[in-house]
Amino acid sequence: MTMTDPIADMLTRIRNASRVSIRRVDIPASKLKRKISEVLLENNFIRSIDYVEDGLQGILRIRLRYTPDGISVIKGIKRISRPGLRIYKNKKDLIKGSKQPGMLVLSTSSGVMNEKEAIRRGISGEALFRIW
Repeated sequence: MTMTDPIADMLTRIRNASRVSIRRVDIPASKLKRKISEVLLENNFIRSIDYVEDGLQGILRIRLRYTPDGISVIKGIKRISRPGLRIYKNKKDLIKGSKQPGMLVLSTSSGVMNEKEAIRRGISGEALFRIW
């Protein structure tokens, strides 16, 4: 069976693992998922990313970040744009939305980045999800 929204699948796996304190999540790899993982790593939402070759498309092994008390750093993830309804944000929308908690992850013509980087560069893009 084909998957219609692989990004939502990735986010759901991360959300579910963080809720039950699982330290590692394996996700089928793609270039977009790898870039999203790198943005999460840069912003300290996850601890590490490893690529595991499996003879097919590969696997991204993501290690989640927890506080010393064992509480997940990730409190929530909300998918914004989806295959049936694409949501785009321009620079003005990004500036207004930057007051919301967490971080918005965008897919832009310059690659995947968070909203602060997009505002700094003055570019807009598709709002993939918000994480806090």
